[in-house]
Amino acid sequence: MRRFIPLVSLAFATTFALGVSPATAQNFTGKTIRIIVPYAAGGTSDILARALSNKVGESLGATVVVDNKPGANGVLGSDLVAKSAPDGLTLLLTDVGGITSAPALGAKLPFDAAKDFAPVTMIAYSPHLAVVNPNVTAKTLAELVTASKAKAGGFSAATVGAGSAPHLAGALFAKRAGVDWVFVPYKGGAQALTDVVAGHAHVMFNGMLATLPMVKNNQLRVLAVSSEKRWPTLPDVPTVAESGYPGFVTGSWQGLLASANTPADIVVKLNSEFSKALAIPEIRERLMAQGAEPRAMPSAQFAEFLKSETVKWGQLAKETGIKLE
Repeated sequence: MRRFIPLVSLAFATTFALGVSPATAQNFTGKTIRIIVPYAAGGTSDILARALSNKVGESLGATVVVDNKPGANGVLGSDLVAKSAPDGLTLLLTDVGGITSAPALGAKLPFDAAKDFAPVTMIAYSPHLAVVNPNVTAKTLAELVTASKAKAGGFSAATVGAGSAPHLAGALFAKRAGVDWVFVPYKGGAQALTDVVAGHAHVMFNGMLATLPMVKNNQLRVLAVSSEKRWPTLPDVPTVAESGYPGFVTGSWQGLLASANTPADIVVKLNSEFSKALAIPEIRERLMAQGAEPRAMPSAQFAEFLKSETVKWGQLAKETGIKLE
């Protein structure tokens, strides 16, 4: 049974009625909305929050600020939102893989994973890139597996917090490949990537949005992408499935959540505003070029997605023995 460094991240929430009452609708004009990113600056969630904040703020007549609150592998910032006033002024933008995997894999959280968040909308999907420090000789996943098995003590794998989607992607690949990597959690993707670039860690699975710039600058070597098909902007990079691991498809799903009991009309308004921002051609094109596909969806559909992901990770835990303690 493989066990991992205590996790962290958090949870999601209940469904709610979608009826909107104009008389009670939140007027955001002149107010400040805080988007809490529970990881350090520079990671996928942070990049997305900053890409959308100005457009949403302009549309609402509000000031939207991005507030990085890293700590405890995402739990600190997430808990702040869980315990915030249900007024739509404090939001969480995070990797929902960590949210859904945390309770499924047995993490102990300071809030109720099923009741303390109101899903607003999916934001984007970013497939993972399998990258290595350029000093690692491997040019393909097959060569990486061979090198990993040959290295005394194994390779170290940087990750965005234990139990995050990138961590689980790397862990699942290591299990399928039969390699024993040492997973090292960081407060955010930017810090983890920096350590791989510096050679303090050898390998990493991470969301493309945060990782691609370092690949383009030759600071990291990409071996594969975890999407179902090759990514349009990386046509020469094989998928993990093509590289000998059929069916291996993972990615970072970023989503927006409010605290539980946020009125339905406020949730609908926020869903509408963030969906409109994601539909702006310049934002869509910029995100796609950077490796993130906008995926706005109705809040009720997003809630169902979170439930299905929790079930998936729970089944995976039973099949693989992966636990977070």
